[in-house]
Amino acid sequence: MAQLDDLHKAMTFQYPEYIPANVSILPATWMLYREELAALVARHPLIFGEDDPYKRDYDAVSGTYVEGEHTDNWGCVWSNLRTGMQAIVTKHPVPRREDVRTLTAPKELLGRHPHGFMWLRLLDLRGFEQMMVDFAEEPPELHQLIDLVLEYNMRELELRLEREDHELMYFGDDLGMQHRLAIRPEKWRKYLKPCYARIYGCCHEAGRSVYMHTDGHIIEIIPDLIECGVNVLNPQIRANGLDNLVAVAKGKVCVHLDLDRQLFPFATPQEIDDHVREAVVKLGSPEGGLWLNAECEPDVPLENIEAICNAIEKYRGYYR
Repeated sequence: MAQLDDLHKAMTFQYPEYIPANVSILPATWMLYREELAALVARHPLIFGEDDPYKRDYDAVSGTYVEGEHTDNWGCVWSNLRTGMQAIVTKHPVPRREDVRTLTAPKELLGRHPHGFMWLRLLDLRGFEQMMVDFAEEPPELHQLIDLVLEYNMRELELRLEREDHELMYFGDDLGMQHRLAIRPEKWRKYLKPCYARIYGCCHEAGRSVYMHTDGHIIEIIPDLIECGVNVLNPQIRANGLDNLVAVAKGKVCVHLDLDRQLFPFATPQEIDDHVREAVVKLGSPEGGLWLNAECEPDVPLENIEAICNAIEKYRGYYR
């Protein structure tokens, strides 16, 4: 209950007791380290809770985390080369522009918005290169595709609002690349911003708050995402820069900071400690507005996963 209270207080800038924090462990990481990782998790109940991690099935994965090909409800084919890691779309349903004219949205609803529900859905349907040409040339089919995906998402949202009673509605869509947006911010505002504003606006009309995960470089459009109604934003620290996030987001939106997963495989425990401390000092405040997230993939040594947990426990009460 205290953790839930701190999540809400941090989101609404009401002086949480601790900085909410989580460590996400990919299935492939569990499959690699197994009992050793379970023992590590058991040593950190402040982060992982009190459940017995030894009871887990280390090989239990499903969906697109399983090796092989998977076809989703839009007809996108996902390929996975390694069980425990996420797949990528390798076959696109409408690779030709003229195919967009006859595309129909799935009739069956999932009751959720999967990761990549709007921007990435466009790329998955057309393919990255073809989608970039569409945004450059702005043909009628671009408008048609965006409208089709948006209306489907609105149907999913209506079902979610009926079924879910959570205060916070979760969405995930990776809008950026490593160093920039895929399209110019002005074009993103023209075509994509109205989509998120409509979806998130309906959430707020229903009395809900909005959480948005989005990987990649998004610093130029963070103010736009706030205008769209995002209450908690989950950006990556390396792709955006800590000082940039402080300048653009601190005090304006609750930041669920994705700590530097590109650092974790190579850092020393002291470097990890320094990294977490710097993030808390620069982006945190007694009022709140900061959550911490650390994702651990199988290339992160156990020693460094332990160092991440130790650092989070050490600095989560920094402003008490």
